[in-house]
Amino acid sequence: MNRKNAIPVIDSCSIDLNNKTTIHIDELQEYIIKHQDMVFPHKHNFFHFVLFTKGSGEHIIDFNHYKVEPYQIYFMVPGQVHTWNFTGDEEGYVVNFSIDYFQSFLLRTDYLERFSFLQGKIEHLIFVLNEHYQNQALAILKQISVAKAEGLAEDYIRTLLLQFILYIAISTEKDQQENSNPYNHKIFNSFQQLVEQQFRSTKLPSIYADQLFITPNHLNAICKSYIGQSAGEIIRNRIVLEAKRLLINRNLNIAEIADELQFNDNSYFTKFFKKSAGLTPEEFRKQL
Repeated sequence: MNRKNAIPVIDSCSIDLNNKTTIHIDELQEYIIKHQDMVFPHKHNFFHFVLFTKGSGEHIIDFNHYKVEPYQIYFMVPGQVHTWNFTGDEEGYVVNFSIDYFQSFLLRTDYLERFSFLQGKIEHLIFVLNEHYQNQALAILKQISVAKAEGLAEDYIRTLLLQFILYIAISTEKDQQENSNPYNHKIFNSFQQLVEQQFRSTKLPSIYADQLFITPNHLNAICKSYIGQSAGEIIRNRIVLEAKRLLINRNLNIAEIADELQFNDNSYFTKFFKKSAGLTPEEFRKQL
C-alpha cells in the first residue's frame, strides 16, 4: 500500500530540537507555544504524557474527545493518533520519553508492561489524580525538570521518572491489583499484546485462545471480567480503530484500506465498519 502522505509520525528528536535526547520535559504552556503548528492528527514514536494543573478546551486521542480539567493526566503510547483544541490557559507538564529509555537500566525489559496506563488502552489512559496524590506527583515532575535543565546524570533522571510512574500506579491501580487474579491478569495482557500484533491477519478469538492454551470460553470470561467486553469485541474494536486511523489519510481509498486490514471483500469491510462505528467508512471520513 502506498504510504505517501499517511498520518504524520512525530519523531522524539524533532520534539527537542536543541538537545537530541531520549527524554523531554517542558512546562505545558511553553510546549504548546513551541509546537502550535502541530495541531493536526499525528502519531508519536515515543511515550507521551501530560499532567494539567489548570486549563480548558479538549484533547482528542484515537477519536475520543476529553475535556481538560485540573490534575487530569493522560498517557499515550507510540502509534496512537491525537491532536488538541486548547483555549490558551493550560498549565502543567508534558513529558516525552523513548520506548527504550529504561531498556539498559532495568533487568526486566518488559517492566513497563505492568502499568495499564502505558499500554494504550482507552479505559486506562486518562484519569484525574486524587487530591491526596496531586502535590507529590507535581513535585516529582518539578524535580525532573530541574535535573534536566541542570544536566544531571541521566540515570538520576531515569530514577525520578520511574518514581513518578510508580507513584501514579499506586494512586490509580491499588484496588485493581488487590482484586486481580495474577494468572488471569497475565492472560489478559498477553491476549491484548497478541491482538496488537495480529489483528490484521487474525480475527477469530478461537485462534488467540489456542495460542494462549485456553478455551475460547475461558478467554471470553477473562476479558469480560476486566473490561466488560468479549474477546471478539476487543478484536473488532482494534480493527475499527486502525481503520479510523487510516481514514484520516484521504489519499487512501476505501479499497486500499480494506486491503491493508486484510479484508478480501470491500463491501464486507464497509458492513463490518458500519456495524461497529455506526457509520460507513465514507461517512466517517466526511465528519473528520
